[in-house]
Amino acid sequence: MRILGVDPGSVRTGYGCIDTDGNCHQLITCGALIPQPRKPFPEKLLSIRKGLSALIDEHRPDVVAVEDLFFARNVRSVLKLGHVRGVILLAAAEAGVKVFEYSPTAVKLSVVGYGQADKHQVQMMITQLLGLPEAPTPLDVSDALAVAVCHSHTCGPLADKNTKPRPRPRQTGSWRGFGQHVK
Repeated sequence: MRILGVDPGSVRTGYGCIDTDGNCHQLITCGALIPQPRKPFPEKLLSIRKGLSALIDEHRPDVVAVEDLFFARNVRSVLKLGHVRGVILLAAAEAGVKVFEYSPTAVKLSVVGYGQADKHQVQMMITQLLGLPEAPTPLDVSDALAVAVCHSHTCGPLADKNTKPRPRPRQTGSWRGFGQHVK
C-alpha cells in the first residue's frame, strides 16, 4: 500500500510518501511545500494545491492521510489551517484518492505509543521506523510521515479502501521517555 501523509500548515505543509505492508515501511519521498511568504493567502493556497496535486500525480498513492485540526487559542490560525486542509482534501478528491483523517493525539499514540509525545519524539521514532540515516527535517516532514505510518498501523495493508479505520487495541507500556535524552 502506498500512503501519502500530509501535515497541513499555511507556512509549511509537510508531506511524506511511504510504501508499506503494514509492518515494514519504505520511504518513497518526503519534504515540505513552502509557499512564498509575501504572497497573498489565496495564492499560497493555490501553491499548496498545485504542489500536492503534482505529488499525487507523480507518486500515485492509494490513500492520503491528513492530520486533523487541533484545538488552538488563536482562532485566526485555526481558520487558516482549515483553509489549507480544504485545499489538501480538494487535491485528493480531484485525483480520486481516498482520504483518511487522524487527530494529532491518534498519530502520536500510533507512532510513539504516547498521545502527548512531543515533535522530537515523533521525529526520532519515524527515523527508527523508516530506518533513515538521519532525522527528517523540518518537523513538519516527520509529522507528515507519522500520519502516513499511523494510517498503516490503523488500517493495515489489507484493509478495504472504502472501510473506516479500525481502532487498535490499547497496548501496555510507554515510549514516553523515548528521545528525550537526544538533543
